[in-house]
Amino acid sequence: MIKAPPTPKGFRDIQPELAKRRRQVIGKIESILQEFEFVPIETPTIEFADTLKGKYGEEERLIYEFTDRGGRKLALRYDLTVPLARYIATYNPPLPFRRYQIGQVFRGENPQKGRFREFTQVDFDSVGSSDLSEDAKVIAAAIQAARKLGLNKACMSINDRKFFDDVPPEVVRAWDKYYKIGIEGIKKELVDGGLSEDKASLYIDLLMSKGEQTNNYQKIKEILETQWNLKSGKDFFPDRFLARGLDYYTGLIFELKVSDNPLGLSIGGGGRYDNLVGMFSKEDVPAVGFSFGLDRLLEILQELDS
Repeated sequence: MIKAPPTPKGFRDIQPELAKRRRQVIGKIESILQEFEFVPIETPTIEFADTLKGKYGEEERLIYEFTDRGGRKLALRYDLTVPLARYIATYNPPLPFRRYQIGQVFRGENPQKGRFREFTQVDFDSVGSSDLSEDAKVIAAAIQAARKLGLNKACMSINDRKFFDDVPPEVVRAWDKYYKIGIEGIKKELVDGGLSEDKASLYIDLLMSKGEQTNNYQKIKEILETQWNLKSGKDFFPDRFLARGLDYYTGLIFELKVSDNPLGLSIGGGGRYDNLVGMFSKEDVPAVGFSFGLDRLLEILQELDS
């Protein structure tokens, strides 16, 4: 028998049973997003490399770049958020524009359990309003989608990028690893990255001394409880150690966990990014969004079913 060629590392075929399950999960999420008045769009899998670069911080190294026969520098999309920002600048739809998109994204990272170099994101965003009610709408939609899938204990951890106003980006990225490496691990990473021990300790002490809840968190808590009937501690909770590594976040950030334990697996995440669209439109256009990782979501659902 002739052996078929393998797929590249981090890429895979999806067998019928899993493909069917994926479509069922996507259908349930879509039904919730449509109830929340998000509309679908689609964008190209390939963008000009310059469209994507300069948006992701140190994660930019994971972008798949190549040059086509015409000498154009292109890239596979890293996420669905930057293409959305480019879409808004291109078509100037009436605002607020609430959209969802489901599609493949590509990252040249080391494959591991539940993580592939090609994977599917279920992305939804509200563009054009700085009102925290839009943040609340996105958060509520994510929680309701999780409930629709049977994840009745799923809980949204919430923080605010303003919590990090007094520290540089490399500290924010290290801080985001707290649940994996702890405070000493954060300090070691900062020192290994070039900060002195005194400087690293100063930034850590500064963050540890801050109150856990910013004004934005207090406001979003009230909106979630009064407008969406969600409960603090059951549906969402504050998390000072949540930072999210992408550089384009500017306000509230959030991550959906399988339970109210911040150490638990993440189902998806998002936040407010008020400056990203302006990189293309040269105008201030506020935005907030969330993305489910479909593969991680399916793994968790399978574990619950077994």
